Amino acid sequence: MLYLGYEKPPEKKRRRVVRMSVDGQVASKTDQAVMVFEQPQTFKDAQTQWMDPAEEDHTYSKGSILICDMIITPAPEISLSIAEVTLKGDKDCLLYTGIPLLVFNTLVSCLQGFVRQSSTMPAQDEVLLTLMKLRHNFAVADLARRFKRSAGQVSKTITHWVDILAEHTRDLIPWLPSDTIKATMPKVFLPHFSDLTCIIDCTESVLQKAKNLDSRSESYSHYYASNTVKYLVAIAPSGMLMFISEAFGGKCSDRYITQNSGFLDFLRPGDVVMGDRGFTTRDLVEVRRVRLVIPAFTRKRSQLTNEQVTQMRRIANVRIHVERAIRRLKVFKILSQTVPISLVPKMDKILPICAALINLIGELISSN
Repeated sequence: MLYLGYEKPPEKKRRRVVRMSVDGQVASKTDQAVMVFEQPQTFKDAQTQWMDPAEEDHTYSKGSILICDMIITPAPEISLSIAEVTLKGDKDCLLYTGIPLLVFNTLVSCLQGFVRQSSTMPAQDEVLLTLMKLRHNFAVADLARRFKRSAGQVSKTITHWVDILAEHTRDLIPWLPSDTIKATMPKVFLPHFSDLTCIIDCTESVLQKAKNLDSRSESYSHYYASNTVKYLVAIAPSGMLMFISEAFGGKCSDRYITQNSGFLDFLRPGDVVMGDRGFTTRDLVEVRRVRLVIPAFTRKRSQLTNEQVTQMRRIANVRIHVERAIRRLKVFKILSQTVPISLVPKMDKILPICAALINLIGELISSN
């Protein structure tokens, strides 16, 4: 049964190995031997020991890559900035910066010469980093990872460009002349407030709590029950921001901010200013022969008269425009979220930057 009737086991036959030559023809044994000796690394059979892939992990320094016995030279890489990779169109640019792509490119071209000499980033990346901080209030560590820089470099970049942007965008917040205000006044103002110059209101942004107790006390707001910065906003009837004050502590009243922000210096005799009940500044504006329009008070009476109720409704109908302007302003989350304590000294410059960008967008929309 061992050999199944044979006296000895059958001889084992070796499989014939056929190798192709370079031109695709079957090579003879002599040619095969020559090829084996001349090109031992090109043709390998099943018994050849292949190279260990683990030893080829670090092949990035080699000039070529060996794949399936073919030598391929990698194509040269085109280095793109992070802004070029991130901002593919208006949709991406509005998402990350709050402004269209054309406005962003124009802004970068105007500020190209203000890049720090020690910086290794292109101007468009540095401007994008700063606007992303204003638009989304990303953490410094997050921006450092996105732009492949250290946290210290990111902080220095934001500080530098906030100063530059505040200096070169201040002209985008103009105090409009009365002729322009009347020419651009919406129809809703014409029946009862055709002589209105501006609408004012105060708004607040929450602050990160300071360690200093005096700073906490000065910035505490009873309305928000938190530490805040408070600032005055004045808009034209058309919705354009004409004035934004410096940042004051949340403890300050509307009257104090109006008196000390420099807003009264822009008023001219005959102007009409509309405000909320908190603006008890009638004596301050009447000295300048300016009329103040605010909702009526009950003044210890049981109720308002019919005329006063009607006037309140008319005022509320047009005062909504300043609320909408503030809402557009707080699209920049640096103002709608908690402001980091490290950026509090820069709030006086961040506020006009955001207001200028809002005016720039509105101007483009109205022109189109």
